[in-house]
Amino acid sequence: MCGRFAQYRSRDEYFDLLGLGDGEIIHDPEPVGRYNVAPGTKVLLLNERDHDLHLDPVLWGYAPEWWDKQPLINARGETAATGRMFKPLWNHGRAVVPADGWFEWKKDGKNKQPYFIHHKNDEPLFFAAIGKAPYDKERAAEGFVIVTAASAGSMVDIHDRRPLVLTADAVKEWLSQETSSSRAQKIAAEAALPESAFRWHPVTSKVGNIHNQGKELIEEIEEPLV
Repeated sequence: MCGRFAQYRSRDEYFDLLGLGDGEIIHDPEPVGRYNVAPGTKVLLLNERDHDLHLDPVLWGYAPEWWDKQPLINARGETAATGRMFKPLWNHGRAVVPADGWFEWKKDGKNKQPYFIHHKNDEPLFFAAIGKAPYDKERAAEGFVIVTAASAGSMVDIHDRRPLVLTADAVKEWLSQETSSSRAQKIAAEAALPESAFRWHPVTSKVGNIHNQGKELIEEIEEPLV
């Protein structure tokens, strides 16, 4: 995780849950409408710049100049704050991806079945992210990655990793430029939603094609392969 997710609500719905007023950020009632967000595309990313909140379209993927492999799309929350690759991003590039759920593929032999994982009360989600700030600057392959955590409970049956989903109350502090690296580590450990906050169901294999979009991609199917 995480290799595909959904971001389909309007900005207003995400911001309302965060308690953001009209003066804090530009609201927009139009749905984002992305049911199949893939790496290598630009994603609306909530971040703080000059002590103001911004929602910028930012590349999902990170590859600094010295990196000679495919851009990374995830960072392990257990090591991101201290590792060579991600420590600078953790300290100065914390952000949040407003989302509605994510997809994982459960495997059994040659069979693979995608599942859509979302809040059990269908509330918006806020993925912890880190990247190359400031996000209003165009950089070829230096965007952001989603911070992940180990799965637990029955979610392990789907995948052993999951996005680190912050509670709405923790988002502003996570984003704040005044929040220290050590405090951000505590937020990641203490203010993340547990597996019990989610539910999941099998969905069509059409989600595997990044050209497919639409609400049908998140609807439950009756006869999953796995």
